[in-house]
Amino acid sequence: MVKTESKPEFPAPGHDHKVCLDRSLSRAEATYARQGGRLTELRESVLKELAKSHKALGAYDIMRRIEQGGRAIAPISVYRALDSLVAAGLVHRLESANAFVACHGSHDRTRPVLFLLCERCGTVAESPAPELVRSLGTAARQADFALTRPTLEARGLCSHCAG
Repeated sequence: MVKTESKPEFPAPGHDHKVCLDRSLSRAEATYARQGGRLTELRESVLKELAKSHKALGAYDIMRRIEQGGRAIAPISVYRALDSLVAAGLVHRLESANAFVACHGSHDRTRPVLFLLCERCGTVAESPAPELVRSLGTAARQADFALTRPTLEARGLCSHCAG
């Protein structure tokens, strides 16, 4: 049986993020429990801000959103929480934007994906891209280059903005 990859989805404008948020928090609790860590209050706050937006946010944007909730926080604390969430596979770092996005994909999280960034609404979707990853690996090997963190990003318009 061939395993099929999930299709990337851009949530509709006005999308109710509660399901995404609940799914992200459940996955985070299970992941940290399995890894012997814990989902601290700060990690949870950072993840919530990312999971409820489907947009890439910078560390300072996240910090300001948390502070609007009445909690003062140092930038280094946000960066540490983000590092932990990225290491756990719950959040992705988008290199080109120096920003972060919650992992909403249902694909194998141990494999690289293509991030599709909408230039109009700012929404980010994850797309499995096995052919692209293979091609990238082939090109790297031909150049005697060892890939350590292939991050693939493409910009364009989501179906809601292009239509």
